[in-house]
Amino acid sequence: MSIPDPEKLIKACIKGDRLAQKAMYDHFKGKMYALCLRYATQQAEAEDMLLQGFFKVFRDLHQFTPGNSLEGWIRRVMVRTALMQLRSNKRWISTLPETDWPGDNEPDAHLPPGMDTQHILRMMRQLPPGYRAVFNLYAIEGYSHREIAEQLDISESTSKSQYLRAKAALRKLLQDQKVS
Repeated sequence: MSIPDPEKLIKACIKGDRLAQKAMYDHFKGKMYALCLRYATQQAEAEDMLLQGFFKVFRDLHQFTPGNSLEGWIRRVMVRTALMQLRSNKRWISTLPETDWPGDNEPDAHLPPGMDTQHILRMMRQLPPGYRAVFNLYAIEGYSHREIAEQLDISESTSKSQYLRAKAALRKLLQDQKVS
């Protein structure tokens, strides 16, 4: 579903028109909430990320370049907001040595029959925040490890190791699910 006359809606939002802002929020909230859920540990945290993100969207909408994807621009604002919230937690990147995380050398597990997206999201929320952030940025958002390192102010090798650890932890969760 597309927004009727997006340019007019954007201009109205920039002018502070609350009805236009509500229309934009209502149009994008579902997709952006799903994005926030991938970074959050709990639904309340995702809701907070969503609201903070939309506050920034409306505050900075004048910076949007017409002709570009509005959804893509809003998505980037939401990702940055989620990452900033994670960074505000000083211990969000795990400092455990690789040997403390089992499963690094285990073969890829396959999803059990009947596993749905919500179940996968619940499993992802069990990951430490740093693992979850890097996994989302690399596997879902498509950022390179170099880009992730720049955004998170970590080294490229830390990004790579966080991604591998996230995959291993998810594999372990999947295997535990199969055993249960």
